Amino acid sequence: MLKILLTGGHAATTGIAVVEEIRKTEKLKETEIFWVGSQTAIEGSKISTMESQIFPRIGVKFIPISAGKIQTKFTRHTIPSIFRIPVGLIQAFWFLLKIRPNLVLSFGGYSSFPVVLWAWIFGIPVILHEQTVAAGRASISSAFFATKIALARAESQKYFPAGKSIVTGNPLMSNILNIVPKVVPSKSPTILVIGGSRGSNFINELIIDIAAKLLSRFTIIHVTGMRDFEKVEKFKEKLPPELKQNYQTYLSISPLEIGSYYSRADIVISRSGANSVSEILFAKRPAILVPLPRTFMGEQVKNARYAESFGFCSVFLEKEATPEVIIDEINRLLTDWKKIVAKAPEKYNPDISASQKVVSLIDLFIR
Repeated sequence: MLKILLTGGHAATTGIAVVEEIRKTEKLKETEIFWVGSQTAIEGSKISTMESQIFPRIGVKFIPISAGKIQTKFTRHTIPSIFRIPVGLIQAFWFLLKIRPNLVLSFGGYSSFPVVLWAWIFGIPVILHEQTVAAGRASISSAFFATKIALARAESQKYFPAGKSIVTGNPLMSNILNIVPKVVPSKSPTILVIGGSRGSNFINELIIDIAAKLLSRFTIIHVTGMRDFEKVEKFKEKLPPELKQNYQTYLSISPLEIGSYYSRADIVISRSGANSVSEILFAKRPAILVPLPRTFMGEQVKNARYAESFGFCSVFLEKEATPEVIIDEINRLLTDWKKIVAKAPEKYNPDISASQKVVSLIDLFIR
C-alpha cells in the first residue's frame, strides 16, 4: 500500500483539501495518509492544533512532534523551544524510519523542517507547498531539500529556485468549493468575523467596540478563538435581548463546516492568513481584512494586498482600523454590495483547480 506523509503547521484546511482530492484519485484513493505536526497551537499552551483535532476525524493518522523553533522575540518559552529542536530531529528520524512513506508533502511551519530534512536524507521525494504571497521561514529552509515546490501565488516565486517551482494555487476544501455565489445581499445582512485559526485579540476587541451599533441592522457571527471566548460571552450577556439574538458567538468552527458560514455571510471581517484569503476570494464575499502586523516578511499584509487586487476586499492596518472607520466601511460595503460583487468574477482565481494540480504532482513523483 502506498503511504503519503503530510506535515506542517497552520495548514489544516490546505491539508484537508489535498486529502479529499487524493481520495478521489483512482490510483491514490487507497493510500495510507499520515500527518506529522505540533500537538499544541501556541507555544507554552495546552490549546490543541486544528490539525490534531480534525485529521483523525477524516481517517488521517495524526502523529505529534515536539519540534522547537528559534523565536524572533525572546519570551519564557524561547529556551525550552530551542532545546526541543534536537528532540524534533530525533522524533522525525524515528517516524520516517517506522512509516517509510513513498512521498512527503510539506505545508511549511517549523514542525515540518525535521521531517523534510530526513526525507531528503532517506531519498524520499518531497513536495513543498507554500500558501502565502511571500514565503515562510521553514519553507525557505526546506527548499533545498524539496524535489518540487508548489506555489499558491506567482509572487512568491522569487523566494524559491525557479527550476523546482510551479504555481498551483492554494487547495480549497470541498465545502468551500460548494459555496454558491450571491448576487444580492440578504434581507437581514450577516457579518462573519474570523480572527484566524488561533483567534485575534485585536479583532475581538474591535467587534466588542462596534457590535452594539451594528446588531440592530446586522446578524454577527463571531468566531473568537479560545483565549477571548469568555470575554466575548460576558459582553454578549450584557446586551439587550433584541440585540443579543442577532449575535452568534463561537469559540471555533470546524474547517469541515466553515463553508456553510461563508454561505450565510454577506460581509466578512478577517485577518489575512493565506487560507482565509483563499476562502474569501472563492466565496466572493465583500471583506474587510486587518492583517496581523508581526509576520515573517509581512506575509499577512502581502496576502491582504493580493486579495485587494480582486476588487472586493478592503485592507486596513491595525493602526487604521478604528471602530469609526470600520463601521463606515461596513456601511459602504453594504451600500455598494451589488456593484462590488458584480466585479468579482473579472479576475482569474488560481485556487479553483489547485487541489487537482497538487495531487497531480504527488502522482508524478510518488514511488
